Amino acid sequence: MQSIKKYVAEFIGTFVLVFFACGTAAVVGCDTPGGYFMTALSFGLVIVAMAYSIGNVSGCHINPAVSIAMLVSGKLGVVEFIGYVVSQFAGAIAGAAALMAMVGKETGLGTNGLYEGDITKSLIIEVILTFVFVLAILGVTSKTENGAVAGIVIGLSLTLVHILGISFTGTSVNPARSFGPALFVQGDALANVWVFIVAPLVGGVLAALVYKFLTFTCCKKGK
Repeated sequence: MQSIKKYVAEFIGTFVLVFFACGTAAVVGCDTPGGYFMTALSFGLVIVAMAYSIGNVSGCHINPAVSIAMLVSGKLGVVEFIGYVVSQFAGAIAGAAALMAMVGKETGLGTNGLYEGDITKSLIIEVILTFVFVLAILGVTSKTENGAVAGIVIGLSLTLVHILGISFTGTSVNPARSFGPALFVQGDALANVWVFIVAPLVGGVLAALVYKFLTFTCCKKGK
């Protein structure tokens, strides 16, 4: 039952992320400074809202890249990891479907796109952005005393990567968030969505491995 609650929480969180944050991108666009920063901020604010509402249930991953980092870190089992990812993708698809019903797929639904049509450049920027975002999550959640501020730090970190990344790829750093809208928009968005699934997962794994290395101690003091 506890696992089911976690999966439901992840579904809800990812639904909200796509509906509100991708919805902001679809409605206000990123062609003006105002729309650009509103979109970046909306992604961060959703994380803050969800962290303090479902964080105590599932940890508020709402992102397969975060979940795979937790798997590599040993904080999530394989079965639970699969349940999280399935719930996240389902939530993203439901969120995109609800968004499309409201504004139509002609708005783009906040889909991602290749930077200068280049797969390699897009992969690199998404790996870097995800690495920074997930590293921040691993760091701030590593100490229980950070619990009160963790949601704010994570939300601001996501805002940060969006401020840079929107101009390149629209910023994914989240396979589920990219897949949901792309599934309905179709075309290039769906054809290239694999880039925004693979790169964030790679970035998440790298962040977990690097954080393990940075925090690894071979022996206790005095021994």
